[in-house]
Amino acid sequence: MKGTHLGEFEELVLLAVAALAENAYAVSVKEEIEEKAERKVNISAIHSSLYRLEDKGFLESEVGGATNKRGGKSKRFFRVTAYGYKSLKEAQSLRQSFWNIIPQLSTQK
Repeated sequence: MKGTHLGEFEELVLLAVAALAENAYAVSVKEEIEEKAERKVNISAIHSSLYRLEDKGFLESEVGGATNKRGGKSKRFFRVTAYGYKSLKEAQSLRQSFWNIIPQLSTQK
C-alpha cells in the first residue's frame, strides 16, 4: 500500500464516491464534484485520483457489464473501503478540531 496521506482533491473524490454509493464511476464522480464543489475538473484527474485511492486502500473497484450506449465498453465502479470511511471520519474530525479553535469563527453565531 502506498502512502496514506489524503490530499484535498482526493478527499473530494472519496466523498463523491461515498455519496454516489453503487453508482460511482469516473464520469459520475466528476459530475458530483463539479456540482457540489462548483469547480471544473478534468476527467483524467478523476481517473488518476480514483486509481491512486485504490492503490492506497481507500477504494476498491469492479468492472460492470458492457453497454451499447458506451460502444460495448464496461464501466469501472468504485466503492469506499472500511479503511476509506475511517480516513474520511478522521479528516472530518481533524478539520472540525481546527474550526473549533479559530476564535473569530468559533464564537460567531
